[in-house]
Amino acid sequence: MLTYLNPAQSQHAPRFEFFRGERVPCVEGPARADFVVQALRAHSHALCLPEVDSTPQLERIHTRRYLDFLRTAWDQWLALDAANADVQPFPSVWPVRTLRSDVEPANFTARLGLYSMDNGSPLSAGTWAAAKMAADAAVSAAQALQGGERAVFCATRPPGHHAGPDFMGGYCFLNNAAVAAQALRDGGAARVAVLDVDYHHGNGTQAIFYERADVLFVSIHGDPRTEYPFYLGHADETGAGEGAGCNLNLPLPAGSSAARWFAALEAACARVARHRADALVVSLGLDTFAGDPISTFQLQAADFTCLGQRLRRLGLPVIFVLEGGYAAAALGENAVCVLEGFET
Repeated sequence: MLTYLNPAQSQHAPRFEFFRGERVPCVEGPARADFVVQALRAHSHALCLPEVDSTPQLERIHTRRYLDFLRTAWDQWLALDAANADVQPFPSVWPVRTLRSDVEPANFTARLGLYSMDNGSPLSAGTWAAAKMAADAAVSAAQALQGGERAVFCATRPPGHHAGPDFMGGYCFLNNAAVAAQALRDGGAARVAVLDVDYHHGNGTQAIFYERADVLFVSIHGDPRTEYPFYLGHADETGAGEGAGCNLNLPLPAGSSAARWFAALEAACARVARHRADALVVSLGLDTFAGDPISTFQLQAADFTCLGQRLRRLGLPVIFVLEGGYAAAALGENAVCVLEGFET
């Protein structure tokens, strides 16, 4: 299977984040992609670099104001004080209910809060370069599918499915799966389905396509009453306007077994089939693994092979986009299990 790498991914390397109020090392770091690439090479997968500029799709998925901020955020931070090169910026205020979000503040920290859904997506000097290259890989994958490839894997980071039209969050800055779906539409696909199998609901992808009928969004994830991102991902969120009926959430209780998860996968695949999609984008979160440090589902390595096999039976060309998965040492082998399950 053709795999796109992100040569800029190591440039996004923040040193720490905050978890439950405590400063801790970043869970989402360059080692994640390194383990995936090592496993892919060990299994002789074809690796290549992105060759397509994702700017046209980014400007249809994200607002111009947000893209302008993200592209220049680190320079803005340094302009405040050259010593900020050694300081990670974090938001400290957000425009919640009754506060305005239409006026961009002059204060940098306030702007950062305007464009953040949490304080769990720390910026570093290379964040924009890494995020943009991951989006370039997503568009390159779409082009490869349109050129006749049956399946393509984007082994990239940072992940993307929590990033919405005008905000970052959950380690995500640009929504790679949404960019891939848009690129497929721009390339002639009449209908596209996005299947998110990450432990955490893809709130950003849902928000982007919620009022569109051409892109179906289906997600299997931890119940948002107890699991991040908490404020989206409930079963009664089914789409709005032209997108009514084109959003399916399948929340599961924390600690759900593999059997329960695969029952939800069957429902998800049935809905994808009814959409009569021309192509499928899979937000491939591997944090459903039983050994994941921040998730509680119980899938084992062999279950990821079964996932790949089930997706193959849909008979659709597929773009796999790497999302979460924080048992870093197991991440590569789990990814390979999905891909080789799809190919067998």
